[in-house]
Amino acid sequence: MTNPFDAVDRQFYVLINDEGQYSLWPDFANVPPGWTVVFGLSDRASCIDHINENWVDMRPRSLVAQMDQKR
Repeated sequence: MTNPFDAVDRQFYVLINDEGQYSLWPDFANVPPGWTVVFGLSDRASCIDHINENWVDMRPRSLVAQMDQKR
């Protein structure tokens, strides 16, 4: 069995959660609770490009807020 997240011939979405974390998501799977589609339906490469261009700070939003309070 192959990993559906690696399929280059499948369509994907890009999801984001409340913490600002991104996920590549295959078109056949339901979007999980707490996640929102922000890009797609598109090919895998375009979705990966979108994630790489937009997810520049890997820290969860709650951690960023906590670190900002300590300044």
